[in-house]
Amino acid sequence: MKYPHSESLKKNRDFQLLYKEGKSRANRYLVLYVKENGMEKNRFGVSVSKKVGNSVVRHRITRLIRESYRLHEDMFNSGLDMAVIARVSAKGKSMDEISSALLHLGKLQGVIKK
Repeated sequence: MKYPHSESLKKNRDFQLLYKEGKSRANRYLVLYVKENGMEKNRFGVSVSKKVGNSVVRHRITRLIRESYRLHEDMFNSGLDMAVIARVSAKGKSMDEISSALLHLGKLQGVIKK
């Protein structure tokens, strides 16, 4: 069985709706908002504030989060809008640390397949 690939969550109103109506869980490095979207695909977005660092640091964290989601995409349930917000403590962390933080939040939210 082939899994449908996720799309990006891009529009500001989609993020705002997710923040308002979605459920959130947090750990040391990341915050994950989740809401059902009624589609077959997931939509995934990443937000990294200027408080975290300069553009080089922010883009690196964004790439790490996106890549860790891409590698574990088949573990997540379908039909979800998800937004990950990086905390300041995520600055300078390795791929393994970010990846395990994302999977931990997925388990807390109950969006990882058993």
